[in-house]
Amino acid sequence: MPKAPYSRALVIMPAWNEAQTVGNTVRETLAMEQQYDVLVVDDGSTDGTAAEAEAAGATVLRLPFNLGVGGAMRAGFKYAARTGYDAVVQVDADGQHDPRDIERVLRGLENADISIGARFAERGEYRVSGPRKWAMQFLAGVISALARTRLTDVTSGFRAANTRAIAQYLDHYPAEYLGDTIDSLVVAIKSGCRVVQVPVEMRVRQGGTPSHNPTKAAIYLGRSVFALLFALTRRKSGPVHLMGA
Repeated sequence: MPKAPYSRALVIMPAWNEAQTVGNTVRETLAMEQQYDVLVVDDGSTDGTAAEAEAAGATVLRLPFNLGVGGAMRAGFKYAARTGYDAVVQVDADGQHDPRDIERVLRGLENADISIGARFAERGEYRVSGPRKWAMQFLAGVISALARTRLTDVTSGFRAANTRAIAQYLDHYPAEYLGDTIDSLVVAIKSGCRVVQVPVEMRVRQGGTPSHNPTKAAIYLGRSVFALLFALTRRKSGPVHLMGA
């Protein structure tokens, strides 16, 4: 097998009231042959998320109140940079991202700075329909043109980043609640980061209550379209500091 495009990879799991699922997701990840380190960012949970994650073997970073995925990921990127990791991968705490696909997503960094685990790329049976599908196709089309490569799932949170992308995220990563995926990707591309996607399979939520229902998902995608338009007007990041390079 070719040499991995990283020496130390950190799995970052943002988690908000995921006590029912986070422990098993951490255990599954720690059981992988590659032996990843796992950081759970407890995003102001009011249940036993932090305790379950710690009991399962994760390092836990507790936020005093709920910031949303963007704020939690910013904290995770800072932790990764300060502790010397040269690759990170975001994994949902609810178990929808299969830990067996983590290495596949990280391997995408062989040819890019950001690797997206794509749900609509000829693997798995995950499907969407109606307005949500149309919005996702519109976003994918615009961002594919910016990235000059075909991307089919630009709202996927299953993503890996190398040192260049981590440094860019530290300079610019939106902390707005659930506003991270589109805005962060557009600015990273404008700042010179190369993006690829690799196919992954999406599992059903392993337990707990989803933070999204169909109405919230539709509102989120509508907001994402506006976020895209806003992101296109943002400045690119300044010269990034390449840690360890």
